[in-house]
Amino acid sequence: MFTKLPATKFWVDYDKEADVLYISFSRPQKASDSIMQDDGVLLRYRGNNLVGMTVLDFSHR
Repeated sequence: MFTKLPATKFWVDYDKEADVLYISFSRPQKASDSIMQDDGVLLRYRGNNLVGMTVLDFSHR
């Protein structure tokens, strides 16, 4: 799925109750745009930069 990550450090947070994994490729920040993939992964962008991902139903993967 990935060939190159946009940063060397990233932050991860898991919400067990919602079963959602949040990944930020820089300090967590608001995205200006997001794209929902067919597989339940939300890609979050700020301008043209991928700043994070949200993975729905994480424990079922």
